[in-house]
Amino acid sequence: MSRKRKPYPLLEGVKITDVAAEGNALARVDDMVVFIPFGAPGDVADVQITRKRKSYAEGRIERLTEPSAVRVEPRCAHFGICGGCRWQHLPYELQLQCKQRQVTDALERIAKVELPPVSPIKGSADIWAYRNKMEYTFSNRRWLTREQMESDEVFDDRDGAGFHIPGAFDKVLDITACHLQDDLGNRIRLFVKDLGRRLGLTFYDLRAQQGLLRTLMIRIASTGEVMAVMSFGEDAPAQIEAVMSALAAEFPQITSLQYVVNTKANDTIGDLDVRVYRGREYIEEEMEGLRFRIGPKSFYQTNSRQAYELYKVARDFAGLTGSELVYDLYTGTGTIANFVSRRARHVIGIEYVPEAIADARINSRANGIDNTEFYAGDMKDVLTDAFIAEHGRPDVMIVDPPRAGMHADVVNVILNAAPARIVYVSCNPATQARDLALLDSLYRVTAVQPVDMFPHTHHVENVVRLERR
Repeated sequence: MSRKRKPYPLLEGVKITDVAAEGNALARVDDMVVFIPFGAPGDVADVQITRKRKSYAEGRIERLTEPSAVRVEPRCAHFGICGGCRWQHLPYELQLQCKQRQVTDALERIAKVELPPVSPIKGSADIWAYRNKMEYTFSNRRWLTREQMESDEVFDDRDGAGFHIPGAFDKVLDITACHLQDDLGNRIRLFVKDLGRRLGLTFYDLRAQQGLLRTLMIRIASTGEVMAVMSFGEDAPAQIEAVMSALAAEFPQITSLQYVVNTKANDTIGDLDVRVYRGREYIEEEMEGLRFRIGPKSFYQTNSRQAYELYKVARDFAGLTGSELVYDLYTGTGTIANFVSRRARHVIGIEYVPEAIADARINSRANGIDNTEFYAGDMKDVLTDAFIAEHGRPDVMIVDPPRAGMHADVVNVILNAAPARIVYVSCNPATQARDLALLDSLYRVTAVQPVDMFPHTHHVENVVRLERR
């Protein structure tokens, strides 16, 4: 018979002193570090410990006895439940300071290489309605808050549309309004939810993996073009037609209305046939007169206006004069490659996703760009010594890998290629710092520029310029 675990304590009058990793706040109680979500430096709170380890603990605020003077009122009614915007209670200036320090700490603590001063972070001009893409999930088992569960109210209707609750794959928080995208996104989502309830359509059951209404992706481009992609969990033509025709009639401003039938165990649509119901199969973004086609499977930076600032930094760091051969690794739909092509002799883009490479080629043709070429495949398999021997040794490499950073084999090929300059764009300063340490034998860091793409979250982009020793 196992012993009953002793309940974790409630710590009273805890003073929160700092902001920590992953968007948490930090307090020190005796010799223990406590990580607390949704806290602010200067808060005094009663904290319920929820997890304890030898060197640290995790907790939640049970009662805020003295709110910090730096706190601001969160705009979102779902703050503290939805895991998306963990810093809405912090003023934007403080968010930027925290991200600046996050970048500096990662580079100093992990990379341990000689660094120039880190440039002041470039903040986002728009801190609300800045996202061009949102994805929502429909569920027949919407999340109930602790207060709702402890009440006497009976919740027979559990249908909802919103975001997955962190740590609970089968629970979805029903969203009334998200402030990160233009309100048109809210109106489309709420219309589909209400339509489903009026027509008696089934909302997706994430455990049983069945139900008609599954997910909804909404893209709103800086050009004003709008894409909506409905994902249905069942192939029910009459019901699908009812939803799509109603959407088309209610929202004539949707320029690309599409749908997909997804009966798989996961929500990804990369391997599925997406069908155009009305309009074009893509929308377009614009940057310095260049037009970029974005399809339902395309990757594009989710903050269009700030993406322009990010790419300008990358281009400036590249120091192009018009005579360089540039390799753009992890090119995606070729946005950076096409963006820098006017100032380079030739640009070669490499990307894992074949559909993205097809988009990159289309984007070059559509913009009359004839000095780019693109290749699809796993980076470590495509970017070999033989590839470099065939296509030429690059003068500049621009790398923009996923959060996991670069594979060690890719780092080795870069070292062998020995370009004069590397521009490393990263969405994860920790893995970027790790890779900088691997490149340090041949390269020194000469510039660092953080860029905030995601206000109210702890995420930050960082651009580093490396020059051959």
